[in-house]
Amino acid sequence: MEVFKYMEQYGYEQLVMCHDRISGLRAVICIHDTTLGPALGGLRMWPYASEDEAVLDALRLARGMTYKNAAAGLNLGGGKAVIIGNPRTDKSEELFRAFGRFVDTLGGRYITAEDVGTSVDDMEYIRMETQYVAGLAGLSGDPSPVTAYGTYMGMKATALVVWGNDSLKGKVVAVQGLGHVGYALCRYLAEEGARLIATDLDPAAVDRVVGEFGATAVAPGDIYGVDCDIFSPNALGGIINDHTIPQFKCKVIVGAANNQLKEERHGDILREKGIFYAPDYIVNAGGVINIAEELRGYDRERALKKAAGIYDRVLKVFKIAEEQNIPTYIAADRMAEERIARIHGVHRTFIPR
Repeated sequence: MEVFKYMEQYGYEQLVMCHDRISGLRAVICIHDTTLGPALGGLRMWPYASEDEAVLDALRLARGMTYKNAAAGLNLGGGKAVIIGNPRTDKSEELFRAFGRFVDTLGGRYITAEDVGTSVDDMEYIRMETQYVAGLAGLSGDPSPVTAYGTYMGMKATALVVWGNDSLKGKVVAVQGLGHVGYALCRYLAEEGARLIATDLDPAAVDRVVGEFGATAVAPGDIYGVDCDIFSPNALGGIINDHTIPQFKCKVIVGAANNQLKEERHGDILREKGIFYAPDYIVNAGGVINIAEELRGYDRERALKKAAGIYDRVLKVFKIAEEQNIPTYIAADRMAEERIARIHGVHRTFIPR
């Protein structure tokens, strides 16, 4: 891929390729925008098929974090990192410590945290080499429960827009992905009386949700076409695409997965089909809100209260979309871009340091 052309097109600041022969580390750190503050974004570990795929994932995720942090009202920029490798077989202390040393060379421009394929334990190894890591045990820890709570609040807000009532009791929700976030989301939904249809690549995760919450299990490839009120993607991105959109039998899409739209035009198609889409980075901001609280002295109740604000931000996005007659994914971008522009104006005043 033409990396510099892509970075220029979308306004990136920095891309760092990290290699350590001893540990076998192959990683990419991407910083998209630091207008609002240091770039905060998690570390993903995944067995990418190619280096280009890893770089593109880091680029897309970093840009998404800029918009997510801005829209969430945080004084943080957007960044992301990925490690090429299998999280089930390739993890080691030396791997994460080597990565931590690369993070430290950036001097605080990038703050890392856990993401898909990494854990609180992995962050402890990184902490041995740098202070620029969050999501630590004993502090904010695993952000997944707060991500799930924010997603749940975003789902209720979307229900209010669509049905005139934010109650999810009796609503049929198809949940794709039953990891830490998906499982916690199912708990919130079950407690409110929603009916669950669930799937995951891990049969044990499916069995757990079926056993605890009475969910109906379906095969991973069948989840897109089930009859439901709400489809909730909580696994990897790109699942709203030319193949899946014709299968949807839902009125609403709200989930915690990043980069759900395979291409921006798929957001336009959802609008044309009358499917209400709550933009992913607005809905799933609970996790980064939780981690950001750690940077100022962690308080869980304060983090949950701020994550509950996702409800109002989802309503604001739908209001912008209606007033400007645009798809919700564009409305979310405009809300984030307007805040970045306002703060950029403030930062034009030089302050000696």
